[in-house]
Amino acid sequence: MFWVYILRSADGSYYTAHTDNLESRIGQYQKMECAAGYAGTHHQLELVWWQACATQEEALLAERQIKYWNDTKKESMMRGDLLEMA
Repeated sequence: MFWVYILRSADGSYYTAHTDNLESRIGQYQKMECAAGYAGTHHQLELVWWQACATQEEALLAERQIKYWNDTKKESMMRGDLLEMA
């Protein structure tokens, strides 16, 4: 099982990624063990959305798609208002 997820920073920005162990990965963010990249420059990260995927390829494709959406579209998806991922 793989997961695609979105974190929100204290500044309101979003970070999208995927993992094969969501619980462990979120724990790493909370312990500040992810000091490189986004997590190193954005603090108080909160898990705001996640979705299970059957394969790593599916999770990676969803991550890539979501990363290029504007915040309005991401927020619509998180509320359940977005009917299609495309």
